[in-house]
Amino acid sequence: MDKNCIIEFFDEWAEGWDAGMVRNEKVIGTILDNCQVREGADVLDVACGTGVLIPDYLDRNVYSVTAVDISGKMCAIAARKFENCDRVTVRCCDIFEFVPEHLFDCIVVYNALPHFESDDALVKHLSQMLKRGGHLTIAHGASRKAIIRHHGNVSEKVCRLLPEADQLADVFEKYLTVSVVISNDEMYQVAGIKE
Repeated sequence: MDKNCIIEFFDEWAEGWDAGMVRNEKVIGTILDNCQVREGADVLDVACGTGVLIPDYLDRNVYSVTAVDISGKMCAIAARKFENCDRVTVRCCDIFEFVPEHLFDCIVVYNALPHFESDDALVKHLSQMLKRGGHLTIAHGASRKAIIRHHGNVSEKVCRLLPEADQLADVFEKYLTVSVVISNDEMYQVAGIKE
């Protein structure tokens, strides 16, 4: 994959992103429950896009949300939405270059995994940003089959196939204690806890 192509791709889609967003509230609730997004938590939202999950975190009365995305245009939209909320910080950078000011209770990668080159590198890197007892989740609000179909015409410079959930869980096991593995007709999620 090519980082510059990924940035260009998401910059191009940014303005119409929210209009095309399809949400399954029940699935999103399950994903966030499984990652222990709760009152008082410090949350890192990786590949946050336009900030589609930030209202869900705030509704759960989290302490803080740090939202990171590689697309400047996506980040600009997210920052505008939450400019008056002191609990939300939006950072435009590559997550592998992001240096956090603190560790997190919850790290969420939602609808984004196929745009990362290496599952292992991503899980290893993010696990280092978790507090002890913290939760990492990689999830999609649709089935694996639907995600693969959705990316059918997208360049290999921008995305790759979503791995089987069991394969991703094997990667998680190297760095975390696996707590959730779900791959069904509605959703895809792997989560782990830092012991």
